[in-house]
Amino acid sequence: MTSTQFDPNLGQLLISRYQLTELIGKGSMGRVYRAEDTLLGGVPVAVKFLAKSLLSERMKMRFSGEARMGALLGQRSIHIVRVIDYGVNQDESPFYVMEYLEGENLSDMLMVESIPLQRFFKLIRHICLGLKAAHQGVKVDGEQCSVIHRDIKPSNVLVLQDTALGELAKVLDFGIAKFMSDRDSGQTQSFMGTLAYCSPEQIEGKELDNRSDIYSLGITMFEMLTTKMPLQAENHSIGSWYKTHHNQKPLSLASAAPGLSLPKALDDLIMACMAKSPADRPQTVQEILDTLQPLDQSFRTPEPEAIERPTLATDEITNRSTVVLPQAVLLSVEETCWQMAWPEDKPVAEIVFAQTVNAEADQAAAVWMMLPRQDIQKRLLNTRYNQFLFTMAPHPMMLWITAIYDASQGARWMPCYLDLKNRYYQDMALILGQTGYYPLLFFALEDPVHCANVMTMTIAPYQRQLLRDWVQSSQNLVSTAPASLSKEVLKVEFEKLKPKILDKLERSKSREGRVILE
Repeated sequence: MTSTQFDPNLGQLLISRYQLTELIGKGSMGRVYRAEDTLLGGVPVAVKFLAKSLLSERMKMRFSGEARMGALLGQRSIHIVRVIDYGVNQDESPFYVMEYLEGENLSDMLMVESIPLQRFFKLIRHICLGLKAAHQGVKVDGEQCSVIHRDIKPSNVLVLQDTALGELAKVLDFGIAKFMSDRDSGQTQSFMGTLAYCSPEQIEGKELDNRSDIYSLGITMFEMLTTKMPLQAENHSIGSWYKTHHNQKPLSLASAAPGLSLPKALDDLIMACMAKSPADRPQTVQEILDTLQPLDQSFRTPEPEAIERPTLATDEITNRSTVVLPQAVLLSVEETCWQMAWPEDKPVAEIVFAQTVNAEADQAAAVWMMLPRQDIQKRLLNTRYNQFLFTMAPHPMMLWITAIYDASQGARWMPCYLDLKNRYYQDMALILGQTGYYPLLFFALEDPVHCANVMTMTIAPYQRQLLRDWVQSSQNLVSTAPASLSKEVLKVEFEKLKPKILDKLERSKSREGRVILE
């Protein structure tokens, strides 16, 4: 570990919240640190700084754009690394905060051996799902904008072990990505990317669409199966790679790995992805997924993959603790959240309530809220906070507090009261305690049919244990008065607690100032 003597950033507390503990990566563009989120009880996060040598206004704008993309896209897909905060430190160096993931870089894995076919299908599907979410785009200022990654390669894929989904691949580093709506000539008319993986049109500095990423994906798939590159330039100059990508025919998979036996459809798919002309490639990532799915099914071992869910304390949920489904049909909770519509039994109004979200292989307790669209857009990277209160008497009742905050708009409170003598809310509290997270779904008053934004909130370990204890206690407690009385008790406690929470949220804003991406 690097000591503070050589790295003055170590030990620094950013915006009164993120304590830098360890340097975990560095390169020409910046440094990445492991940090602890002190507001959430020491939850680990990763913090990326822009290199001091790049602190021009143009690079700062690009860096903030990278954070913005990571925040928007990380909410759309579990297969894209999520950005959760952005700010500047006391030296005016910008940074952004990401989820901390312990895993292995795909490039490092390929230095040891190629990826077995069954594992290949799973990992490449995850990469495709991340790319598909980017290409489908996100709303920016009310406009749906596709995002082109522009640097797909094995070193920008992290493979980790998820407790619920098993092995999971995530796409990293949208540092040179761009919204297709951008018209900044400084980005579009010059080459940016990695020479060995870039498309012919990318190396020319042309305007790119999703088919450029598909070309890079084809090279990545070839390397995953063979550990070799399908194209070889005479030297590592732009001119040499320009000729290679435009004129050189890729190696065949059979010549690169003579012992490898592949379905013809997969061989054809990979070669088609590397076609020189964008018109000759698959036109969308969904076309690739449609080709891969039947191949994945045919090469799957007879016993299907079991996805283990946390075991909850009630019989109804415990019976669903293990779901046996093909990986190809699994939908993550977040992907399901984006498909939700405002419940028909709820008024179209600025209200908040708790309700579960059921994906095909998982379940989450969720907070649902409706706001004007403009308010939702302004609160994309607000500071987030949660806490739980409980009263045993006169009726077992829990208050689930969620707040989002920034200095200019103040706090938006989202309290939900759960009657812990009610089986539905007992199950909901148990899900919170076992999973350790919950989605926060935003709907716009102007469009209740479509979910406008999804945030994921983390629950501190000690609070998770309290939730489980409260449910267990509530099952044995006798109610001596209506639930409404306990709700009033908790409302009074909530009002007493608000100033303390606000103080904590305000202190999370550093004296140097926090940058909010709007």
